Amino acid sequence: MKLPTHSGFYRKLTLVCYLPLILFVVLWQTVLAPSEFISLPLAFVLFVLPLLLPLYGILKGNPYTHAWANFILMLYFLHGFTTIYTLWERRYLPLIELLLTTGAFIGATYYARYKGRELGLGLKKKQVGNAGKMPD
Repeated sequence: MKLPTHSGFYRKLTLVCYLPLILFVVLWQTVLAPSEFISLPLAFVLFVLPLLLPLYGILKGNPYTHAWANFILMLYFLHGFTTIYTLWERRYLPLIELLLTTGAFIGATYYARYKGRELGLGLKKKQVGNAGKMPD
């Protein structure tokens, strides 16, 4: 199976997974399984606010925002695995979280890569002329 090498597909994948992830986290913390240990406002700060930080850049299609949003998505990935382990009887909730997080992560990673190439962005290559020599 050959994966697409254009940014449009990955932008759609990011949006199709990231926006429902926000909605799912809100529903999880309010309706599906609200925490008995933390208040609702604190739950919103801890679980919803981090997803809202890169939202503007993701909606605008900024490849740099897609790249750093992956750091935030990793928190939800870890949360999903931890919750599967600790609350086995409600494993369907973290499984949905993991599915949406993984889709958003893959979409954001490849969108940043391909859109960055399309825009001519990238990391500068290091000069190899004096590689391995100590400065005087």
